[in-house]
Parts: sequence; C-alpha cells; structure tokens
Amino acid sequence: MTTPATCPRCHAPLPPGANAERPCSACLFAAAAGPTVHGRVEASVAPTPAELAPLFPALEIHELLGQGGMGAVYRARQKELGRECALKLLFGAPTRDPGLEERFLREAQALARLTHPSIVAVYDFGRAGEHLWLLLELVEGENLRQALARSRLEPARALTLVGEVCAALQYAHEQGVVHRDIKPENLLLDRAGHVKIADFGLAKLLFPATDGARLTRDTQTMGTPQYMAPEQIERPLAVDHRADIYSLGVVFYELLTGELPLGRFAAPSRKVEIDVRLDGVVLKALEKEPEQRYQRAAEVRTEVEDIVNTPAPAASVPAPAPRRVPTFVWIAGAVLLVLLLPVACAALFWGATATRAPVQADPAPATGR
Repeated sequence: MTTPATCPRCHAPLPPGANAERPCSACLFAAAAGPTVHGRVEASVAPTPAELAPLFPALEIHELLGQGGMGAVYRARQKELGRECALKLLFGAPTRDPGLEERFLREAQALARLTHPSIVAVYDFGRAGEHLWLLLELVEGENLRQALARSRLEPARALTLVGEVCAALQYAHEQGVVHRDIKPENLLLDRAGHVKIADFGLAKLLFPATDGARLTRDTQTMGTPQYMAPEQIERPLAVDHRADIYSLGVVFYELLTGELPLGRFAAPSRKVEIDVRLDGVVLKALEKEPEQRYQRAAEVRTEVEDIVNTPAPAASVPAPAPRRVPTFVWIAGAVLLVLLLPVACAALFWGATATRAPVQADPAPATGR
C-alpha cells in the first residue's frame, strides 16, 4: 500500500499528483502573509492548478496566468456553463486580518453588481479553505503597459481609450465604488481593442479606508505610487472618487507623451504634436487638491469629445514667421543702385531731348520795292 504524500510543513495529505517537495496551498498562502521585509511581503510561490483542484470542484483550472504581490490569477473553466474565466486568489488575506472576510464578501457583492462593457465582470466570489477568491471575466488580449512597451499610441487612439475609461469610472463612482489603483497594468485591451478596467475595488476589498496607514503602505508595495493622488499618501482617510480622476490624468499624460508627469513636467503639447487644448484637460485632472480637479469623470470625457469634434480656432494656430531677407541681398541691391543711377539719369535726359519738337524761326518779312 502506497503511503499518501503529505505536506512537508503541516503534514496534511496532498492531493493526488501533487509534488511532495512543495508545501500545500494552505501553507503557501500562510507563508505569503507571514514575514515581511521593510513592510513588503516576501516572495511566495503560487500553488499549482493540481493543488487547487480539490478546493474548486466546479472549475477546471488550466494554468497560472500571473502572480503579483497580492495574489495569483489562473485560467479556468466553469464545468457546468462551459465558460472560460479567470480565478483570482488573494494571498493569505483571512490570516492577515480576521475581519477581512466579512468586509470582502460585502464589497465583493457590490463589485458583482457592476455591469459595464469597460469593467471586467465579477462572476462569483467566496472563500475556499483559507483562501478568498474572485471568479472574473477572462479578457483575451494584453494590458495597456504591454501595448505601450511595444509602441507609443497615436493621439487619436489615446483619446478613444481615455473616453472609455472615463465612462467606466463614472458608472462605478455612481454605484459608490472607487478603484484606487488606476494604472496601465489594470487597463486591459480585448481583442477588439476596447479597454476593460481590471481589479476594480480590489484595494478597498483588501485594505479598507478605516485603516489608513496600512492602506498607504500596502498600496506603495504594489509599486504604483507614481499613479496615486497626493491625498492617497498624505490623507488616506480622505480618499474618494476624485483620486481615480488624478490617476486617470497620469495615465492620460503617459498615453500622449510616453512619459510620467513627475516633478516640474511640461504640458503634453510641449512634448508631442497635439491640440494645445488637451493641455488644460490633462493639467486639470492632475491638480494636487481634489477640489481643483474635475469632480466627475464624465466631465473629462465631455471635454475630450468637444475638442475632438470641434476644430481648433484659427487663433490657436501660430502664423508662419516672416522670412528674413539675407544681408548680402541688401548690399548687392545698394551697389547696383549706385552704379546704375548715372546711366539711368543719362538715359532719361537724352530720351527727353530726342522727343522734344524742333523750334522753327519766324519767316522773314516781305520787302517792297
């Protein structure tokens, strides 16, 4: 009789076919929530599809698609529906915060109600063993970071994508949901080229605003502080939907220029040939104080559409500079004038003499004899 393989850490039985040298999924997730270095979670190894299979009997888990600081994403298929989907596991969340599960389930219900063509849909959510999970729409394509790495987008293409993001943000904000982590990695492009916002509300699911210090710290560990609104760092308890508008401004600037608006940055039109009216839109979205920014994402979309649909006024197109006549031309002209002036005067004089009528003498008076 063959002895079943057990986890080298907790000695729990491993599923058939599992590698006996690897810890079980529970230990892997517990390790992911364990020791930290300078506030960062140490690197962890995502469980294999075979190790997760017993926890998700309704799914066929095919492959690991990616792993980040907060969890891992797998390609999966719902057996009964035959629908391809993405399974996102959150690393060690219940172990890290015993009250997180209740908040997660409450907020996940709100996310599941978001139905918009530019937001990745949430199909299901829950807890399996020690793991919180989300079952998401599978987007076949690439994220915006990958697209930018390949080549800079044309301005018209950038404006179209920004409009789609604005529409999605406006819809979510009206439902009371804030993203908190808008960046190119979370903007997916499907095969038709349309944008879909991923990880909507995930920051709030994992790090509620009531714990401001941890929200700031954990968001920074994600490596995206350059996209965060100033208040997310300075006043995390005051973060609202306008933080998403600031992050959108950063992405907008990057799409147009290929650079991030860091330090004393130039207006986009100084970096690339675009309508100068777009400068005002981008810079207003990037205002440091939330009160000075756009108050609604729909306002950004409206202004962009107005600029696209309205030709720039003639006054905004600089007139061509007058061409400067070279100095040697002026000198040559003066020399020719000096040399030719006597000739011209003589010609005029003799011409006038030649055309003058001859003067005839009066006839002599007749004499009589």
